[in-house]
Amino acid sequence: MKKVLVLISFIFLFACSKEEINLISSPCVGGECEAEFVINPLSQPNSYKDENGYWHIFHMGINYFTIDGFLTDVKDEYKVNKVSIIETGYDSDYWVWINNFQFTVPLYSFLGYFTGGGYNNPIPVGNLTYTIEDMAGVHPPLNIVGYQINKNQCLDCPYSETLLGTYSKYTNRPKQNIFFDDEMVGDTTKVFIRTRWANEWEDMEVEKNYELKIIFDGQ
Repeated sequence: MKKVLVLISFIFLFACSKEEINLISSPCVGGECEAEFVINPLSQPNSYKDENGYWHIFHMGINYFTIDGFLTDVKDEYKVNKVSIIETGYDSDYWVWINNFQFTVPLYSFLGYFTGGGYNNPIPVGNLTYTIEDMAGVHPPLNIVGYQINKNQCLDCPYSETLLGTYSKYTNRPKQNIFFDDEMVGDTTKVFIRTRWANEWEDMEVEKNYELKIIFDGQ
């Protein structure tokens, strides 16, 4: 009897098309987990994406803009009380420090975007150099996605990854405000985005990374 059941299972497996197998194994509705991220037109009515893939945004008197996300929803069995088990994380390579000093360096990203590790890469400021830890001891540097590194923060602890970056959970329509003031006009940045579907179920988790390239323009 066991041999018969195994034989039937193999027949069923090979009878399924690739699309049907993906549909069965995926936690997402429709079988494919996909996401799209765009600049919110209400916060940036004049924004546009150029032929090189850069978003142009304009400082219009408010010190932020919003990124909208559109994610495939998960199936009902991957929801708790009808709430989708989805996580979207944000990070960038753009930091703001004391006296509105800006610098662009990917010292760390929760996506694993390092430039040497250890947070000991020096950052030149005139004739002086600082590390990210030096900066945190004077004034916590602000990443434009909305988090800071302070002097009491453990950068080598197992949980450090959860403190670096900002997160939206339990929705397939996330929104994230990004800091943007007029001193940043003329600069460029990258916003890194990590999406996870059904991350409460280790065997069914799907993870994808995205990147928005942005140019800060004037009015």
